[in-house]
Amino acid sequence: MNNANLLFDNRFVTALPGDAETGPRRREVLGAAWSQVTPTPVAAPVLLAHSPEVAALLGFDEAMLRSPEFAEVFGGNALYEGMRPWAANYGGHQFGHWAGQLGDGRAISLGELIADGRRWELQLKGAGPTPYSRGADGRAVLRSSIREFLCSEAMHHLGVPTTRALSLVATGEAVVRDMFYDGHPQAEPGAVVCRVAPSFIRFGTFELPASRGDVALLRQLAEFCIARDFPELAAAGEQRFVQWFELICTRTAVMVAHWLRVGFVHGVMNTDNMSVLGLTIDYGPYGWVENYDPEWTPNTTDAQGRRYRFGTQMQVAYWNLVRLAQALSPLFEDAAPLQAGLDAFRERFAVEERAALVAKLGLGEFRDGDELLMEQFRELLHEGEMDMTLAFRALAEVDPAAPAVAPLEEAFYSPGKREQVLPALQDWLQRYGQRVLAAGQSVAARRRAMQAANPRYVLRNWLAQEAIDRAEQGDFAGITDLLEVMRHPYDDQPGREAYARKRPEWARERAGCSMLSCSS
Repeated sequence: MNNANLLFDNRFVTALPGDAETGPRRREVLGAAWSQVTPTPVAAPVLLAHSPEVAALLGFDEAMLRSPEFAEVFGGNALYEGMRPWAANYGGHQFGHWAGQLGDGRAISLGELIADGRRWELQLKGAGPTPYSRGADGRAVLRSSIREFLCSEAMHHLGVPTTRALSLVATGEAVVRDMFYDGHPQAEPGAVVCRVAPSFIRFGTFELPASRGDVALLRQLAEFCIARDFPELAAAGEQRFVQWFELICTRTAVMVAHWLRVGFVHGVMNTDNMSVLGLTIDYGPYGWVENYDPEWTPNTTDAQGRRYRFGTQMQVAYWNLVRLAQALSPLFEDAAPLQAGLDAFRERFAVEERAALVAKLGLGEFRDGDELLMEQFRELLHEGEMDMTLAFRALAEVDPAAPAVAPLEEAFYSPGKREQVLPALQDWLQRYGQRVLAAGQSVAARRRAMQAANPRYVLRNWLAQEAIDRAEQGDFAGITDLLEVMRHPYDDQPGREAYARKRPEWARERAGCSMLSCSS
């Protein structure tokens, strides 16, 4: 399909070795970074929603978005001229265990689009089987596609490093899924999301050839990644691998610190779900902490072990980086530079965590004792069953000269828990008020800093589920309404207060609101 406005430079498939066999037959793929595969056509592709910011970034105007051709291409039925679809080959550690070859099982990259001098890989999720589908159909259901589309954009507007989403397309076909893994599969509406990122290279991209002893491919992948995705290292010479690994580590630290700042839980931090660019990638059973609980995970698969719970995400990221360091070790003469990169992760995370602490509490600058102040507040949030987002946002309204609990009242889920922590919370607020007054900031400056760090709106699971419920009944307005709110998460939006409420009681245990499976 011709479109003269789009320029594709598909360097991943032109510069890296590909699979000799084409097509979606399931197979082990050796000595190759990718396999040629074409999206499987669908019955009736219809554009349900798009991100205006991503469309502008890529050069898609309103006429292109509304054209029948756009839905055909991004539903998987056609290709623009210059596209050359592929599925990437990679491995990974899943829940702490090596899983071998994994690859893009339901994602197909259409090509690398050059727009305004920047490179963007366009990838369809749910576009049909690939050699890496491992017996699955390569499709995605509407509910998980809505969640991925919305969260990709919500995270961007929160200031969290993330992949993006261009479009959400209904396929007009049913997909059979066992949502609860309980032997009761059901037919659900299908959809395709177009994900967008400068690169979808993962930790597992390097782990797979390393596990096979294919050092030549490992080196080729590393050289390619540095040249294409880290051009700032072009002049680094022999130090390029060292600086590259350190950048991966520090970017990962920044990303995870932002997750913790806004209360996000990824849910599946396997090494194949970790981007070397430090972008949040693969939105499956994610969630936002509502009543503050560092032990909470949104992933039903992880309900027993809770490996990927909110409070351990920093430690898991470090563990994953150690696995990446082990994979890259054949490229290094000794382990010292790799250890230095891992140390840089810890150092950068500490810096980012401290900056978030200062901003979230409105303290102006860090002083001794501030970490304890934050730790005590989080303990009160946990013990008092308080909503994390609402509580931190409300702190901006506390008068430091006469601190009172009143601004925080809406954050409590349990009257009984409120009564239990009330004396300790009042004591904490007194000490907090004294610390704020000591900072010497103006009221306006403090409020601005706190509101810029503490969102008013986050993509709570129950909000997404309400949009999903409407969409499954044929009403897609809930998707665009929710997207519009999430485009301005730090602003008070008159008339949209309902999107900033704490979790309603009906959503406490409901599937899709409390916990989610990997089923999509």
